[in-house]
Amino acid sequence: MDDKNPKSRSGRFRQWFRSKHSHKHKQPDPHYFLDELLDGAEDEGDDFMEDVYVSPFEMDPCTSTNELRIFVGTWNVAGRSPEGSLAVDLDEWLKPQDVAADIYVLGFQEIVPLITRTVIGAEDPTEATNWNLLIGKTLNENFGCPWLTPMLNPISSDNYHYVKIPGSERRASFSGITSTQRHQRPYINGGSKYKLMASKKMVGVFISVWMKKELLYKYCVSNVKVSSVACGIMGYLGNKGSVSVRMSIEGTSFCFIAAHLASGEKNGDGGRRNRQVSEIFKRTCFPRSAKDDDNPHPLTILGHDRIFWFGDLNYRLDLEDNLARDLIKKQDWKALQEFDQLRKEQEDGVFQGWREGNIEFAPTYKYSSLNCNRYSGGFPYRSGEKQRTPAWCDRILWYGKGVKLLSYFRSESKFSDHRPVSALFSTQIEVMKSMNPRLEVMKSTNARFFDQDNINPNIMPPEQIGTSSNDEEGKPTLLSLIIKDTEASSQHMQKL
Repeated sequence: MDDKNPKSRSGRFRQWFRSKHSHKHKQPDPHYFLDELLDGAEDEGDDFMEDVYVSPFEMDPCTSTNELRIFVGTWNVAGRSPEGSLAVDLDEWLKPQDVAADIYVLGFQEIVPLITRTVIGAEDPTEATNWNLLIGKTLNENFGCPWLTPMLNPISSDNYHYVKIPGSERRASFSGITSTQRHQRPYINGGSKYKLMASKKMVGVFISVWMKKELLYKYCVSNVKVSSVACGIMGYLGNKGSVSVRMSIEGTSFCFIAAHLASGEKNGDGGRRNRQVSEIFKRTCFPRSAKDDDNPHPLTILGHDRIFWFGDLNYRLDLEDNLARDLIKKQDWKALQEFDQLRKEQEDGVFQGWREGNIEFAPTYKYSSLNCNRYSGGFPYRSGEKQRTPAWCDRILWYGKGVKLLSYFRSESKFSDHRPVSALFSTQIEVMKSMNPRLEVMKSTNARFFDQDNINPNIMPPEQIGTSSNDEEGKPTLLSLIIKDTEASSQHMQKL
């Protein structure tokens, strides 16, 4: 969203910041200052929260809000290639409640073995290509028209991003709809229903983002960019780190971060993970270029409206192994979460202000071997087996208003020593209303057309659920990153 637009989040922040500093005798409390910025703040009486939740017409007569369903998934596949019976596992993972999402965001870890050759050698796109082909095939067989899906010239790059459809072509698609076509299911440009928007691979970390093809004609999707941050061995190799995708859908900006953080359950390992998170926040960048549109996009993670962070985050349980296993047998997830390291980081740490759904499933790591439902280690010990306390290593977090979690679950694929985890969200987007009555009629007709056969079903009004914290300690670090993004945006606009 435009940083100088007073209706955008950055614009509201800038306006609020200046008003606070315009009074010489009033010095803002830094903790209260951050409370107005953090999306996890609970005070409904402050001006910032009221601005978020007012109706679209009170915010701007030229904007309205629509809803999208976003599926976010993460899976550490332990260096295995997408072959054999995996198609069945992928099918089960991508079909929560048999409801098709508008956007699928999938993060993988260890799509190649983390050995010397793959970590320090040249990037090989083969595995990323194979995963993209399998994902596209699965999505379109489940929710598309598989016998019409074109197989010629498939996406073959591990570093791909979508090229925006020109506005004139989008408008032509609206006006070209006939009365006969309104009663047919729309498969634009062939039988495939989902379009690969972006994918990015860094060693074994991989992200793949797919969108319903009709949404590309219904909405303006712009400034799709990818970024990667390597912070593994010696602080810069890609065995650990993140790959990110950002995009704007109409007036709302999205950022998706797939991460693989430092492993280990010894003292100090948690600190290494936290430092890597901080590095990803600092070093992830989406530079602007002359090819971008007139609406400047955020440069950093925290400048976006809706942010999703997911992956093998590797946070463990601060609990003795036998006690952890006893609670797992009792399925006492609430008691077990009291010892979860990531929960503590959400309360007072690097993920303060971020949200996660209630965990009502067993720890996802580490299983003993392939095709096994037994956790590694434990008593009696088995020769050659690694002793690991089970933990929820695979997680999905979000940050930003206008997001509601619909479901949070794990799948039961035995493909690797991790179980895949998924979350289904509904989220708001701000849609600019055209001042041209003819175009408004065309967009309205197009919207009704695409709603045929429940292709884009109505979604409940957005809410936010999950953990939150009233503890103020550690917030200035997050505040400094937000201010940095705002200042960078301002400097960039002054240079244009």
